[in-house]
Amino acid sequence: MEKSAAEEGNLSLTVDIIIPVYKPDHRFKHSLERLIKQSVRPNRIYLLQTIEDNTADQSEESRKSEEDIISLVQALNDSSCLIQCIPIDKSDFDHGGTRNYGAHLSDADIILFLTQDAVPEDKELVRNLLEPFCNPQVAAVYGRQLPRKNAGIIEKYTRTFNYPEESSMKSKEDLPRLGIKTYFCSNVCSAYRKEVYDELGGFVTKTIFNEDMIMAAAIIQAGYFIAYAADAKVVHSHEYTYIQQFKRNFDLAVSQQQYKEVFSAVKSESEGIKLVKQTAKYLADEKKYILIPDLIFQSGFKYLGYLAGKNYERIPKNIIKKLSMNPHYW
Repeated sequence: MEKSAAEEGNLSLTVDIIIPVYKPDHRFKHSLERLIKQSVRPNRIYLLQTIEDNTADQSEESRKSEEDIISLVQALNDSSCLIQCIPIDKSDFDHGGTRNYGAHLSDADIILFLTQDAVPEDKELVRNLLEPFCNPQVAAVYGRQLPRKNAGIIEKYTRTFNYPEESSMKSKEDLPRLGIKTYFCSNVCSAYRKEVYDELGGFVTKTIFNEDMIMAAAIIQAGYFIAYAADAKVVHSHEYTYIQQFKRNFDLAVSQQQYKEVFSAVKSESEGIKLVKQTAKYLADEKKYILIPDLIFQSGFKYLGYLAGKNYERIPKNIIKKLSMNPHYW
């Protein structure tokens, strides 16, 4: 028989799940279906549904997407796990602010964040994310991201590099050894102790990107721990084009530039170089030499995007909108 988190004995914690949603595809349906069948069930699932500001200008595709979400929720809702749709105007959406709003709706012990395209690998995702919280010093836990079946070799290796098979724990003492990796925590699949989340002020309410790492830095600097739960698995990966790689790293650098007080003391370029070197070695070992030029081009576009983002204050805003993956932010 499935149990709520509060009934789980040594995991006497309640948990709510928060998912920002905008024009989701089939993966969102799969994700919800698996979430309501978890061995440790959440109390509530909050869907922060981004809607067009002006319904008169709303496209047929967008209107159909919103109707599909409502129909899906009605079909899946049951008394043991309430799914709630919370409308968010598109102009009000912000990576940190929207999630922060969702967090304030919850009175659970643990708030669990997912993206709409992250699909739980099994029924133990919630349980495995909760277990590290048995240590009272743990304030955040993030899960392992597995590549999709159709992911390319380079993307699969990147997932393995960032999300290894072994679980780990990070604290302030690890900063000299891990550098920026100490602050690594992804809201694709993450959970936070609500008491500490509120104590530290939650996610920043205006950021283009990186709200999870900014929060993680505050957690580490406050003396708490961040856990990586390798057995808490979601299927999630991307196949970005070179231009998309550029834009994503542009936004990454912008966020680091806007929050210099968080990132200036730790280097991030060295971690990127390490990934490129290890990926190239892996491709050579696997005799996939033909993919090495692709790796070089991907890495080049990432680095150029990063350099541009670091200097965004010198770039006209109309150009910035073309360089960014989030033009509505500007």
